[in-house]
Amino acid sequence: MSKGSSRREVTTGSTYTDLGADTPEGFSISSRSRELARRTIGNTGPEDRIRQRCSIAVGDFAMSSLMRFERSPVQAGLDALEARAPIYADIRMVQVGIQKKGHDSPVGCLLDHGQELAREKGITRTSAGMLSLGKTLNGSIVVIGNAPSCLLSLCEMYGQGIRPALVVGCPVGFVNAAESKEALRGLDVPSISTEGTRGGTPVAVAALNEIITMFAEKG
Repeated sequence: MSKGSSRREVTTGSTYTDLGADTPEGFSISSRSRELARRTIGNTGPEDRIRQRCSIAVGDFAMSSLMRFERSPVQAGLDALEARAPIYADIRMVQVGIQKKGHDSPVGCLLDHGQELAREKGITRTSAGMLSLGKTLNGSIVVIGNAPSCLLSLCEMYGQGIRPALVVGCPVGFVNAAESKEALRGLDVPSISTEGTRGGTPVAVAALNEIITMFAEKG
């Protein structure tokens, strides 16, 4: 990690870290963006940090008002990272976007599981991947930025005793996206989601990456 990216400024209190900024210029841009977000959104705790980062990710401070946090998801995420829990992304873009520095959790993708099930049942590949993992999801971190069908499958699996440690559920779109996130918020599972049809890969990735940054700052 370069000196620029390891430097710390104000995020909450007196620290700011960007694990993905590999050059002084990159860190400067990140730091200036964060300062603008702090001023606009506020900076009173971990949830504000996530609101800031997600707003920066989409270039719209309105995103901050759409973020929903249920059942202490930040602490749940930190505990899961401490336990080196696996992280499962719904699509490749989410998998690639998740920060690999600062933690020891493996980052996998649902698309690597359940191909035969998808063909047999004619369901989406992400739903099939979720269903095929089954109890493997217990204690894991699930990050969904694209596929509402996948999130609906996970909500149904809750009734079968499946309990991820944290679900970042931010699928985007006009078909089942809002409904799947509403269903998620009704479960007794720590979650971060967005209200309505907005969300997407940048939001889901930003939310988890901020938790990873917090975890790395503890080290």
